[in-house]
Amino acid sequence: MASAQNDFSKGAVWRNILRMAIPMTVAQLIQVLYNMVDRIYLGHLPGASALALTGVGLTFPIITMIAAFTNLFGVGGAPLCAIARGEKDEARAEKIMGNTLTMLLLTGVVIMIIGYLFRKPILYLFGASDDTYPYADAYLSIYLCGTLFTMISLGMNGFINAQGFGKHGMLTVSIGAAANILMDPLFIFVFDMGVSGAALATVLSQALSAAWVLLFLTGKKAILKIRKENLIPDFRLVGKIATLGLSGFIVAVTNSLCNIACNVTLQKYGGDLFVGVMTVLSSVRELFSLPVTGITNGAQPVLGYNYGAKKYTRVKKAILFTTVIGTSYTVLTWVILMLFPEPFIRMFNNDPELLNVGIPALKLFFFGYFMMSLQFAGQSTFTALGKSKHAIFFSLLRKVVIVVPLTFILPMIGNLGTDGVFLAEPISNFIGGTACFTTMIFTVWRKLGKDEPDPAGEEKAG
Repeated sequence: MASAQNDFSKGAVWRNILRMAIPMTVAQLIQVLYNMVDRIYLGHLPGASALALTGVGLTFPIITMIAAFTNLFGVGGAPLCAIARGEKDEARAEKIMGNTLTMLLLTGVVIMIIGYLFRKPILYLFGASDDTYPYADAYLSIYLCGTLFTMISLGMNGFINAQGFGKHGMLTVSIGAAANILMDPLFIFVFDMGVSGAALATVLSQALSAAWVLLFLTGKKAILKIRKENLIPDFRLVGKIATLGLSGFIVAVTNSLCNIACNVTLQKYGGDLFVGVMTVLSSVRELFSLPVTGITNGAQPVLGYNYGAKKYTRVKKAILFTTVIGTSYTVLTWVILMLFPEPFIRMFNNDPELLNVGIPALKLFFFGYFMMSLQFAGQSTFTALGKSKHAIFFSLLRKVVIVVPLTFILPMIGNLGTDGVFLAEPISNFIGGTACFTTMIFTVWRKLGKDEPDPAGEEKAG
């Protein structure tokens, strides 16, 4: 019965997407709060709030690298699983899920060991100073201990969503986030653990999320289950998972490279204060990007399922819906950020100097923010339909080809300095978003719709 209820080839396309996207967006909102609550509390820590906030910001590239390897297998496996479900091949779908879990565990152990052993030179390479390193080290040393929990909860949660259990996927992050929000003030302020307390609260919360995911995917309610025989790696299958997940991997790796480039350049031209400003701006972007990523991620199981079932008209409807909703939302948020920037900076820190620098930086950083929605729409379509080469190319284009070089070049042009770093983001949104979406129209959209069998009266529901 659950399988029939989660058949994305039936019913209104927009309703199927929203049924997945709303709980996923709520889940991502909770996930962002999960990560952001550390920064909010530490940004108001008595005595050294700005340094603590900057120190935690310096760990972002390493945390993003953990997310990269999670994406390599989790983001790669979940769409393949959805396509296999659409093809009614549940045995293959379960094998994909089991192999994904194995690879997450293996890579998680390697990352944890390497990260811990080389954390000091890495943090200084990423822009730490003698003042900010103690805070960065205190946070990262504990955070790395929860690497496996993070990778299981984030990497395997996609398989809950791919089966149509959006609300249960939402619970994965809800459980962890609620625990983190409760434990953070306890460990940071009551137990006076400061930055270490924030990291410990995060690790324990991630452990709860990971436990929930594993219990669900081995339980009775799941359509597809984790089975011991499917944990043995099939390297041909692992290769297919990693190939499709390479796009998500590159997105995260390039985000990490951008963080590093920004921190190093801002440290050179502005010092710790500007590195702290970038931590705040990255957090604000993370918050405002949620509904767009929620819609595009919610559309992926619907896109993949209908593509596997050869319901191409429904695939086109899903692409159109996500594009219109995403663009409308980002135009609205862009206007809000331009008119009312100060409250979003104060949420993290009230330092007058940080506010004076942060407000103009925010207006530069978020200029033309709505163009980002085109990148999300094109990228998610390529990923959901298994078009890995296109997804990989546009991941590289926006960050590696555009943002990173501009981050180093623009500050040297016309004495732009730190302003040049903040301008690299909007330029990449305009160029990358336009290129990605236009290519998706010509390579995917125009080829859909010819081979779909007559859907009779079903298409009226879409």
